[in-house]
Amino acid sequence: MESGKEVVRRRRYSREMKEAVLAQCEQPGASVARVAMEHGINANVVHSWRKRTRGGFVARQGGVHEQFVSLALPATMTHPMAYVEVEVQHGATLLKVRWPLEGAADLARWTREVLR
Repeated sequence: MESGKEVVRRRRYSREMKEAVLAQCEQPGASVARVAMEHGINANVVHSWRKRTRGGFVARQGGVHEQFVSLALPATMTHPMAYVEVEVQHGATLLKVRWPLEGAADLARWTREVLR
């Protein structure tokens, strides 16, 4: 290490701090950048916390960001042959899944794991 160069260390934030910052970001009209600045945190760090806690998947396609969002589905099925169909494309790879509606919660968990 050259003399005169400062060693940069990563800051660590407690779970409580992260939860408080994320809760502020969810308030109506809140700006992630403004909340981050108020806490002395880089906005990119807060954005990464939000992605991790949502279990979200962000894909860039044609210059537009598309966000995977979990949807609340009815707990009971109205038709015995009801399915949820999901398509995810990454480059030349296309993943198609057809899942029974009554197992929608299992599909959500499976999808989060696949997209990690």
